[in-house]
Amino acid sequence: MSRSREFDLDVAIDAALRVFWHKGFEGTSLTDLTEALGINRPSLYAAFGSKEGLFLRVIDRYVTGPAAAVTVALHAATAREVAKNMMRFYADAAGEPDRPRGCLLVQGALVSGDDGESMKQALADRSQLVEAALVTRFEQARRDGDLPKEAKPADLARYVWTMCNGLAVQAVRGATRDQLRRVADVAMRAWPH
Repeated sequence: MSRSREFDLDVAIDAALRVFWHKGFEGTSLTDLTEALGINRPSLYAAFGSKEGLFLRVIDRYVTGPAAAVTVALHAATAREVAKNMMRFYADAAGEPDRPRGCLLVQGALVSGDDGESMKQALADRSQLVEAALVTRFEQARRDGDLPKEAKPADLARYVWTMCNGLAVQAVRGATRDQLRRVADVAMRAWPH
């Protein structure tokens, strides 16, 4: 007869998110996870299959939780507002006292070595989905006349996403919210009119 799970999966995923965000995939040990989640290794494996399985669940939670503003930004009224709102989100995230600095997706991809290649790819796949969504949004903006006909949606999407990633890296390095907002303002001066 199997025992019922004695912990809340959502609470466990949230706890794991904070650990992975602070330490990255490879920097997080099973001991780190079991201590943060308050469970033993067999329970972790029974619930998530592996450290990798837990990390994939954490990525899903991150995208729909702390990083949900990225999806919201895609629905702004104009392409300019999409770009501004996304950069503002990354700049403002630097000043959130109750969360780690930077972006889990960016940091995780930067600090992964050969042992974490599959998780690095999972992070890259998520990042590419965001960039593809930006391309789609900017293509629509060009069709609607919100962007000039000569605008290149793929280039604009890469520009915005590169700026967002750079803001996340700068946040980890200690840049303040105000400093990052000023950088985002400078970046928006290059936006096509």
